[in-house]
Amino acid sequence: MLKTAFHRSQTLGYRNGYAIVRRPTVGIGGDRLQFNQLSQAKLDELASKAPVLTYGQPKQAPPADFIPAHVAFDKKVLKFDAYFQEDVPMSTEEQYRIRQVNIYYYLEDDSMSVIEPVVENSGIPQGKLIKRQRLAKNDRGDHYHWKDLNRGINITIYGKTFRVVDCDQFTQVFLESQGIELNPPEKMALDPYTELRKQPLRKYVTPSDFDQLKQFLTFDKQVLRFYAIWDDTDSMYGECRTYIIHYYLMDDTVEIREVHERNDGRDPFPLLMNRQRMPKVLVENAKNFPQCVLEISDQEVLEWYTAKDFIVGKSLTILGRTFFIYDCDPFTRRYYKEKFGITDLPCIDVNKQEPPPVKQELPPYNGFGLVEDSAQNCFALIPKAPKKDVIKMLVNDNKVLRYLAALESPIPEDKDRRFVFSYFLATDMISIFEPPVRNSGIIGGKYLGRTKVVKPYSTVDNPIYYGPSDFFIGAVIEVFGHRFIILDTDEYVLKYMESNAAQYSPEALASVQKHVRKLEAPASESESKQTEKDPGVQKLEALIDTVQKQLKDHSCKDNIREAFQIYDKEASGYVDRDMFFKICESLNVPVDDSLVKERQGLAMLPKLVSNS
Repeated sequence: MLKTAFHRSQTLGYRNGYAIVRRPTVGIGGDRLQFNQLSQAKLDELASKAPVLTYGQPKQAPPADFIPAHVAFDKKVLKFDAYFQEDVPMSTEEQYRIRQVNIYYYLEDDSMSVIEPVVENSGIPQGKLIKRQRLAKNDRGDHYHWKDLNRGINITIYGKTFRVVDCDQFTQVFLESQGIELNPPEKMALDPYTELRKQPLRKYVTPSDFDQLKQFLTFDKQVLRFYAIWDDTDSMYGECRTYIIHYYLMDDTVEIREVHERNDGRDPFPLLMNRQRMPKVLVENAKNFPQCVLEISDQEVLEWYTAKDFIVGKSLTILGRTFFIYDCDPFTRRYYKEKFGITDLPCIDVNKQEPPPVKQELPPYNGFGLVEDSAQNCFALIPKAPKKDVIKMLVNDNKVLRYLAALESPIPEDKDRRFVFSYFLATDMISIFEPPVRNSGIIGGKYLGRTKVVKPYSTVDNPIYYGPSDFFIGAVIEVFGHRFIILDTDEYVLKYMESNAAQYSPEALASVQKHVRKLEAPASESESKQTEKDPGVQKLEALIDTVQKQLKDHSCKDNIREAFQIYDKEASGYVDRDMFFKICESLNVPVDDSLVKERQGLAMLPKLVSNS
């Protein structure tokens, strides 16, 4: 049979508006195809390649839309139930407090907040404990994530440890969907004081088996009076205070009264403790009894304070204070003698004697500066200079005693050394100057600056300084380990010693007078011989006489003396030649330069001028 139709069968159709693919059942011309004629691999290849050959390469599907976290997790919050324990240090009824809180975790920005439900009349500030923020979980700066939260764990936030016990249904579903295995829930801890408040109050009935009426009629208006002290000086700002303890025999009650003195600076409250029975030994189970609310009965007390517990000379503790009884009144003494047979109740003196004032002792001298200067650091925080004798300084201003001394030393080079001691009467200070000697190998000049010199063998706490009476011919002066022997002095020292003979011993004054007289006699003879033999000496004497006459006749004689003393900084009595002419030139003192040039050795000229 010849074929007249060669069309292909349709493999694409529509159902409910959707295009679906149908497997061909007949071939070209309507021939019936065998079932599963093509293998599965070829069918897959045909399905994958046919559209590519027909329609070209397919386009890549567009990426899914990005949804930010604040949109995806908007208003999605994880809620956990937790509690923390808070210490109560200032209460006798509770030692700690359990506070229940809700921990909220906001998924949109990983922030957390802690809120405590408000309880009416709780007396505790409640509400938002920790405001919404990201909370750090360690010192490295990491923050808490929802992966760190679970039931039955402890988390620490700002030093407080919260115990997570449970969470809500949404939180449980969310964490399980993220693959987190939740711990089993725990029971919420309850506050012991709150549970105690929920219990009904107990009613106490105090049985009475004692005839209180007979005691009242027998001991009415009979009161034992004791004088006691409370010594609290061991504590900070504590003091010793006096009290009067009254013991009422009619009902065995105790009252404590304060003793106020005039201008004691305390409020005039006469009663320290109101009249009441005082328990001595409590029952073991009655230690937490609410004493501030309910009265203590015999059921809570094993032993009460009685009259035999109040004995003079013994201490007893009442409401946490230890009172020492030191005396009582005559009625109390008679009662104890008749009732208990105690006859020797003493009267104890509790007045504390003030300790003797502590003697101020100066620390050891450290060797820096004078002892008086160092001692000022111990008297005030900001030390002041020691007080000076102003009258002495004004009277003895510019008064200097000069002595010539030799150094006592085993070294041969020190035997020919000479020193000029200057004793300043205004300040009792000593300075030492060594005149320079040419080609001696020793540099002269200032040997010791102005300072006070301590005598040997004097103590450091009570130093004794050298005075004018210690300087005379032949005296040995020890200056900081160096021994000097006084050899010579000038006429000014002799005049001062004669005018103040009471300060010096007769031997010291006689030694100086004898030495000066010996020097004057040979000097006059030698001068007469030298003037006859040496014409240069005659010229020197003529020059000295001329200068002295000019200075004596000069109108500003006092100014000349002061000028020489100012330029003589070492207080040696010498100035050099150039300085001498400079001073004379500044004061308009005429000096014959021709005589000066004829004599080169004019070392004594400034001394004569300054002494004149």
